[in-house]
Amino acid sequence: MEHPIRTAHMTQARAHAKTAAILSVLGMGLGQFYNRQFVKGMLFLAAEIIYIYYLITSLASNFAGLITLGETPTKLQKVGKLYKNVAGDHSIFMMIYGLVALMFIGILAVLYVINVRDAYRTGKLRDEGKEAPGFTQTVRNLTQNSFPFLLLSLPALGVLFFTILPILFMVLMAFTNYSAPDHIPPKNLVDWVGLKTFKDLLFLKQWASTFVGVFTWTIIWAVLATVTCYFGGIFVALLIQQQGIRYKTFWRSVFIIPYAVPQFISFLVMKNLLNYQFGPVNQYFRFFGLQGLPWLNDPFWAKVTVILVNMWVGIPVSMVLVLGILTTIPKDLYEAAEVDGATDFQKFRSITLPYILFSTAPLLIMQFAGNINNFNVIFLLTNGLPAKGEYAYAGSTDLLVTWLYKLTLENQRYNFASAIGIILFIIIASFSLWNYRRTRSYREEDMIQ
Repeated sequence: MEHPIRTAHMTQARAHAKTAAILSVLGMGLGQFYNRQFVKGMLFLAAEIIYIYYLITSLASNFAGLITLGETPTKLQKVGKLYKNVAGDHSIFMMIYGLVALMFIGILAVLYVINVRDAYRTGKLRDEGKEAPGFTQTVRNLTQNSFPFLLLSLPALGVLFFTILPILFMVLMAFTNYSAPDHIPPKNLVDWVGLKTFKDLLFLKQWASTFVGVFTWTIIWAVLATVTCYFGGIFVALLIQQQGIRYKTFWRSVFIIPYAVPQFISFLVMKNLLNYQFGPVNQYFRFFGLQGLPWLNDPFWAKVTVILVNMWVGIPVSMVLVLGILTTIPKDLYEAAEVDGATDFQKFRSITLPYILFSTAPLLIMQFAGNINNFNVIFLLTNGLPAKGEYAYAGSTDLLVTWLYKLTLENQRYNFASAIGIILFIIIASFSLWNYRRTRSYREEDMIQ
């Protein structure tokens, strides 16, 4: 039987991990001091002192500014006989500084967790009778075993401040009344309004009718633009690959030219070609005794026009993709089908189309998501026009993304633009993820080796 005093000593000796962890929770670096890692303890302690200093001098006030968004607006004040513009709080800058303060607090929390885990692990080594590594050994382990994480931490910080911060800023704006004409800093303050912006967008008559109309057209546009470009590309690729077609290289080059020309040039040229009064297309119609079509002036024909023009620049992409896939289909499949007496259509339906769909399904989904956000075609060709009287700041051909642009840069309705941005992100992310997980290429990714 083991002696009670010896057992008590062993139990006490095995408590290093727990004691070091508790001390690290009480103060960064204390656990490292307990483990006799004085240099590391000093570094952790210095980091905590710096954080506390900034927390007292600026982070706390920045965090408070994020909550209040300012209390004193900029105003004219009489000083002596003159009126001077006295600067007040700027709600938007306060929101940004508040977000930065939150991120610094988040980094401190992560550092705190690292500090506690490090103290616990070192204490555990001592419990096992091993020596705690010195500072030189710690640096050597860090550079040898954790060097990739050390390098990745710097770009991760960049992503945090230059990607995550703007996204959070956009999300927060949707919960304020940041919009013209009454809530544009520095003249006016911005206030938190909760879900009011979303309620107005979805239920207030003018905003709701605009949102439903623009959203419906966005989905119709995305489906038609994706389907027409995709199957148009397949059709052109199959025609070029047909036996007996001469000068295939020439045909491939001809059809790729629209894609090689910068899109904004193509769209501006199309805009002039399809002008109702002076455009060459309608001039030729009238020359042959026909009435010109209101390509860009009528709501229905404007939607038809943007789909047709989008096919002009979108089909070459699908064509090139399908041409590559067609070369990978085994020839013996077609030979076996011919032996069985299959027609050309049956070979296409049973062999060619499944191969193409399987290989391009993820890309097709991405094209659909991209068409929901296809800003160039609409903005450069129609600018969302023709106008629609019952819409708020939107035209007949506006997509959600172009409506968002107009709300932001032309009308300063930032809160509604942010709410639309959030809804747009949820729709695209949810649909893309759900649809991608249902594709055969996701579920049977090892089908084609």
